[in-house]
Amino acid sequence: AFLLYFFLFNLQVHGIVRRSSSFNTGRIEHLYKNPQAHIEGNMKLHYGDLTDSTCLVKIINEVKPSEIYNLGAQSHVKISFDLAEYTADVDGVGTLRLLDAIKTCGLINSVKFYQASTSELFGKVQEIPQKETTPFYPRSPYGAAKLYAYWIVVNFREAYNLFAVNGILFNHESPRRGANFVTRKISRSVAKIHLGQLDCFSLGNLDAKRDWGHARDYVE
Repeated sequence: AFLLYFFLFNLQVHGIVRRSSSFNTGRIEHLYKNPQAHIEGNMKLHYGDLTDSTCLVKIINEVKPSEIYNLGAQSHVKISFDLAEYTADVDGVGTLRLLDAIKTCGLINSVKFYQASTSELFGKVQEIPQKETTPFYPRSPYGAAKLYAYWIVVNFREAYNLFAVNGILFNHESPRRGANFVTRKISRSVAKIHLGQLDCFSLGNLDAKRDWGHARDYVE
């Protein structure tokens, strides 16, 4: 599910989740006041989508957050080649919709906005190690969409003096990582082989190189 967290000064957290016929909140159920009954407590979820500007305006106008963290994306690099237009709509234009909703709701001077950028902006790396001044060279629809999002954040900061920042995070992993990403795919498959439930599994490009970290460290 997409999750955009809105942090308020009284420590209430508001998030956006896409409507689904089944609960798709498995990775955040520990945050519910009652995980079995999905009773929310200090965390409240709103149905919405980054492809729907009307719902974004409605939610932001209702919540009036002090901080917005845009963590919403179609974030799988390989899948972005299959869903290129959708990835551009959500990851790129979706960020614009969110920024425009802040402006429409008159919160430019009161909101702090964080955009979750990505090391995929560097793509075909121009220097090692990368720095904030390293030229971008995205090599996937995901990276290209995130590059648009990066620059539209810069544009809103400079055009409207909005407190808006990009965090360029390299791969960060945790036990909550999706099973179709390489770390969980390997660890789950090895466990299944050990239990006799699987004979073998396949991976993609074995020559790809990535920098890694733990999600807790990246949050800090």
